[in-house]
Amino acid sequence: MEIKSYTTQAELLLRNYILADSSALYTSVIGSICACKMVYDLSQVISALYFKSYSRLSKSQKIEWNNRAISTFHAIFITTMSLYFVFWSDLYSDDRFATAITLRHSVLSTFALGVSFGYFLTDLGMILWCYPSLGGLEYVVHHLLSMVSLIYAMLTGEGQIYTYMVLISEATTPAINLRWYLDTAGMKKSRPYLINGIVMFFSWLVARILLFMYLFYHIWAHYDQVKQMQTSGLCLILVVPSVIAILNLVWFWKIFMGLKKTLAKRH
Repeated sequence: MEIKSYTTQAELLLRNYILADSSALYTSVIGSICACKMVYDLSQVISALYFKSYSRLSKSQKIEWNNRAISTFHAIFITTMSLYFVFWSDLYSDDRFATAITLRHSVLSTFALGVSFGYFLTDLGMILWCYPSLGGLEYVVHHLLSMVSLIYAMLTGEGQIYTYMVLISEATTPAINLRWYLDTAGMKKSRPYLINGIVMFFSWLVARILLFMYLFYHIWAHYDQVKQMQTSGLCLILVVPSVIAILNLVWFWKIFMGLKKTLAKRH
């Protein structure tokens, strides 16, 4: 009950103050971009003060170090919001509303998607600026697909439940970033590095493989409601998760082979 009370208060705050005018739809996007810049700058300061290995990094490595701080911050935020909306909120409950589940949205749900869009826009800009050191073509494709889906879900209010299901996959990001930090700090042979690899494997299995299977099942089970979306939205619902699922399988295979190699060396 307390969680619902706090959520209601937050939504009232957003509606009455932040989202009060016609241009407020973009407030969350602009605020997210500013937050990304703030996290990047804080990462520079804090890392220089408390991590000795940071000063020994090259310029490109420092950029990636701080970029990963941004992605970790975003992952924690959007995973929390996504889990709440998909599994705990009444917004997408099957027996709560008469409206089709694919057409439901709220001020808070749209605001959170705007925050995520601001992050993907910022990160894509950094990827292109530093290409290919921060990520190759697959990352560009992933971000573009995510941004198109977010724009559609924000502006039309359609398909937000499936957008949030896909965004739960960001739960794997902190473990991935930690692995890079440990490797960069010269701890590749340490026990934390091995534990991180195991955690990353299982988190990826749950959040990016099993969850996507549930997503496709959910689309099939609610297809009568999915069909009520506009044609463009219906295409996004069917195409974007499918492409991202393929990318997830490719990355999962790489993670599996990497973990297998690490365990073999340990043995």
